[in-house]
Amino acid sequence: MKAGAAVLAGALLLIWPAFFNGYPLLFSDSGGFLHQTLGPLMLWDKPYIYGPFLHAFHWRISLWGPVIAQGVILSHLLWLTQRVTRGHATPLWHLGLCAFAALATTAPFSAALLMPDVFAPIVVLGLFLLGFGAAALTRFERAYLVALVTLGIAAHLAHLPLALGLCVIALLLRLWRYPARLLAMMLPVVLAVAALFVTNAIGHGRFALSPYGASFMLARLQEDGPATALIKARCPDAGWYLCAFADRLPMPANDFLWAPDSPVNRDAAGQPRFLGGMMLAPEAGQIVAETLRADPFGVARAMAGNALAQLGSFGIGDTLDEAHFTVAIRPRIEQGFSARELAAFDQARQAQGVLKDALTPLNPFHLLVVLLALPMLAWAVWRGQGLALALGLFLAAAVLGNALICGGLSAPHPRYGARIMWLLPVAVLLCWPRRRKA
Repeated sequence: MKAGAAVLAGALLLIWPAFFNGYPLLFSDSGGFLHQTLGPLMLWDKPYIYGPFLHAFHWRISLWGPVIAQGVILSHLLWLTQRVTRGHATPLWHLGLCAFAALATTAPFSAALLMPDVFAPIVVLGLFLLGFGAAALTRFERAYLVALVTLGIAAHLAHLPLALGLCVIALLLRLWRYPARLLAMMLPVVLAVAALFVTNAIGHGRFALSPYGASFMLARLQEDGPATALIKARCPDAGWYLCAFADRLPMPANDFLWAPDSPVNRDAAGQPRFLGGMMLAPEAGQIVAETLRADPFGVARAMAGNALAQLGSFGIGDTLDEAHFTVAIRPRIEQGFSARELAAFDQARQAQGVLKDALTPLNPFHLLVVLLALPMLAWAVWRGQGLALALGLFLAAAVLGNALICGGLSAPHPRYGARIMWLLPVAVLLCWPRRRKA
């Protein structure tokens, strides 16, 4: 009973920005995930996973259900991680850990946000527990973690390479000595891949992990330069659709994908292209493959530079404004929920455009906490043994991998860093050497 109350209290601490806002935090893409079940609509650029997760907790009643669920899931994972790494978890210690994460890190700005970003730390902690803490978990807890991590990996395509990379890290940390634990880590990866193949086959008629993902990769490579150089060198002989726009490249990746007048969304004659990113995918895949063959070192340099930029970008703010709310989110809430829920959305600080200015002053404090945590975590890992050592190295690898995947393959964005960087300060408390009894 006390443990359950502590987990629930920790969850409420971890979603405090939603209470401050007066409503769960939303991002422009949140409307798309809501539309997946409220439409229903199979979106070309998003896995059909997180939308059903939201629906499982809101049932067209209120979006407070999903945000509380996210807080409870994250709080419970922190409880299990304490129990595994420190040998036990007490309600008071758990509340202290959640309060630190809530007040000193960026954790609550992912937990209170209705986006699959919250599953990045869930995947990391869940894989660690399955691989390194299985002996301290019950059979039910292990089964629950497999299901949860499977959901988390499938919810965002960036989580799949992150999970695969962490399985490799587990091998380097000598987990190969325990085949059952390594298989427990790999099982969610296999199940998530299967879920993506099945949902894409049903929704898009294509048995693929990401039927139209090449368009996103091309957007990144043309902004960085290698794909643009290839297009200009091969056109017009290549006969690609983008040859007509070679003089306009490169352009910012977001503009390339989403701007109404971009080559993706408006053709050379000025006619709109409905689902232009989806239509471009076959050609994009060809151009990406040609770019990788023609200039692999240029691509690698660009990815490394973007990854470094991502490592230094983990502030809050890019998910706190009301950009595109009137087009992407408000119609979804008006369509699927009661007038009372719509009024609550309209009255929230975020919808009124005042939330960002109120909370972004926390950025310097969050930066200071991470900078102080880095040497402390290094010392704690050096002094630590067993699971504390493994946790510190595992989380450090997760932060580096997240920067390489999100910054290198997409674009450096603060929310990509904010969703996972908070694990490092929290790891200091989890890995700190305990005083031995005389």
